[in-house]
Amino acid sequence: MTRPTARVLALLELLQSGGVRRVADLAERLGVDERTARRYAEHLADLGIPVRSVRGRYGGYQLAPGYRMPPLMLTDEEAVAVALALHAGPQALSADSALAKLRRVLPARSGDRLDALLSTSSFTAPQRAAAPADTGVLLTIAEAAREHRLVEITYTDRHGQHSTRAIAPYGVVGHGERWYVATADRTFRLDRIAAAKLLAATTERSELDPAGTVLESLASTPWAHVVSVRVQGTVEEVNRRLPPGLAVLTQNGTEVRMKLRAERLDWVPATLAGLDLPFVVEEPAELRELVRELGERLVEWARTD
Repeated sequence: MTRPTARVLALLELLQSGGVRRVADLAERLGVDERTARRYAEHLADLGIPVRSVRGRYGGYQLAPGYRMPPLMLTDEEAVAVALALHAGPQALSADSALAKLRRVLPARSGDRLDALLSTSSFTAPQRAAAPADTGVLLTIAEAAREHRLVEITYTDRHGQHSTRAIAPYGVVGHGERWYVATADRTFRLDRIAAAKLLAATTERSELDPAGTVLESLASTPWAHVVSVRVQGTVEEVNRRLPPGLAVLTQNGTEVRMKLRAERLDWVPATLAGLDLPFVVEEPAELRELVRELGERLVEWARTD
């Protein structure tokens, strides 16, 4: 679901408030030019919504008198895609209002499942994750998180091992291009869950932050190399310069100990250089050599005419 689609829905919301809405006002509210606003109105008309063009100095667009939008017969997948498009970031137009109106015109069951997702989901960065391929699993786990219930999942781990287990989710988290499930014990990748079934058993309410749990879990994933670096600065300074979830940061006086795990070390020197802060590599020893080699290459390139 693209941002233009979200704006078409936003235009419908504006027109449903009643009266004639001038093209200039609509364009300003939508954050587009007047030509684009007219194209959105034409798109609504193509969908069978009775949008009328009103000519004259104070002309614009209005809905036919007495028109009421019927219930949207969206699948769960479509409802999630629309909701996430409207909820896509800080610049989404009237997101709260749009989501509330979308909720009111959905069938009861779809609306309830969407409520569960919106109340239990969080994101690690302004750029939100898109709807996953299997929204059924996402919605089921969101229901379990909202109702504090166990859910049985069929899971494939990073080594290809299959298992069926009961988990107690307390949130679903969009991170990068993926979704994750936060539990008190570990983090699960949503795309590795083949099936999910709500169980009757209930769980205790968790006060943990789902997004924080996922980021810490990702930073602690066991890879081939354990990297420990001392960086001059504060946790806030270092955190701003790193991708979310890359490392666990601990303040120690005027230094920050940065710990991460990596399958390969070749990308780490450039990441450390990008901090633009003094640092000391504690381990592994081979990383110190890679940093020296990068430094030598940079000096050589800087001298090249």
